[in-house]
Amino acid sequence: MAKHDYYELLGVGRDATPEQIKKAYRKKAVEFHPDKHKGDKGMEEKFKEVSEAYEVLKDADKKAAYDRYGHAAFEQGGAGMRGGAGGGFHDPFDIFREVFGGSAFDDFFGGGGGGSRGSQANQGGSDLRYDIEISLVDAYKGVEKEVSYRTAVACSHCSGSGAEPGSRVVNCSTCGGAGRVVSSRGFFQVQQACPSCNGAGRMPEKRCGSCNGDGRVVKNKKVKIHVPAGIATGQKLRSAGNGEAGVMGGPAGDLYVVVHVKEHNIFERHGDDLYCDVPIKFTLAALGGTIEVPTLSNTSGRVSLKIPAGTQNGTVFKLRDRGMPSLRGGTKGNQFARVHIEVPKKLKSDQRELLEKFAQVSGDADNPMEESFWDKAKKIFD
Repeated sequence: MAKHDYYELLGVGRDATPEQIKKAYRKKAVEFHPDKHKGDKGMEEKFKEVSEAYEVLKDADKKAAYDRYGHAAFEQGGAGMRGGAGGGFHDPFDIFREVFGGSAFDDFFGGGGGGSRGSQANQGGSDLRYDIEISLVDAYKGVEKEVSYRTAVACSHCSGSGAEPGSRVVNCSTCGGAGRVVSSRGFFQVQQACPSCNGAGRMPEKRCGSCNGDGRVVKNKKVKIHVPAGIATGQKLRSAGNGEAGVMGGPAGDLYVVVHVKEHNIFERHGDDLYCDVPIKFTLAALGGTIEVPTLSNTSGRVSLKIPAGTQNGTVFKLRDRGMPSLRGGTKGNQFARVHIEVPKKLKSDQRELLEKFAQVSGDADNPMEESFWDKAKKIFD
């Protein structure tokens, strides 16, 4: 089924501010929330759609990727964002809680909180960020990187349950498994996370001796990350489930790897295009010929470039499809070579003699500047 435009779903323009996007989401989320439309699958889908739209448009990087590529930005391999609506986006009820706040959520809907999602959603692990630096060559070809970091992982002794092997995980006796308790404040009743189980709703009969019932321990973790060809500085790669482990078997967060491409000593990158400066001798510029230009596009690291006779300093030559590969695949940028004519600082006697003869033949000795230049100068003063 075709996806709807995220801006249309929220009813905002493409130039909407973050505050306007959030305000629009709050209005739509309340309108379509499933707890207001029990059993209405259509409204539930609408709620999921507006939540997905808000998750993308509230994030500057995701919004920029969507503005450029549309929904394709979040399909497999798209714009450095992996996963579609089924796997790459967060639970819409979690997004609702994030915007409205846990207690506000329950007060608004009478403690329903999305049914069975209520307490367990808060036990998920946090997302993590890791920054890596790669060379321009790696960005051109793509590369596998292993990242090492310290984080909470599922306890191997209790398999993440928090219960000592042989004991069970049972409903919390304080909240009866709801994960929340109600307290009275004057005329109001306020729901809050259960202090006994910290909102989990369940507790081990006997806490695991290795993790003290948390279901996770802090250890070093190594993950291999595929960096796709064409990636640029600031783009993120998502490694699902490799963030912080959840409490007592809760879902793990994701790992977001932010890529930084080091500056190259020859090439300057602008989008998918590459630029380089190439020095040539003034005799070659005058007579023409062929030179070799550095490139990333083949194994030899160089490509031939024909210099026409009479080439001027600063002339830019375009080498089609010799630039960076596109993240979307199938196309490449171009490479631009800008020539700089080198004038010798010292001349041998025979070189000087030949150049002086050339100057005489060309009339340079008598008219060192073109007459047309002086004609233009006179017009300025006249």
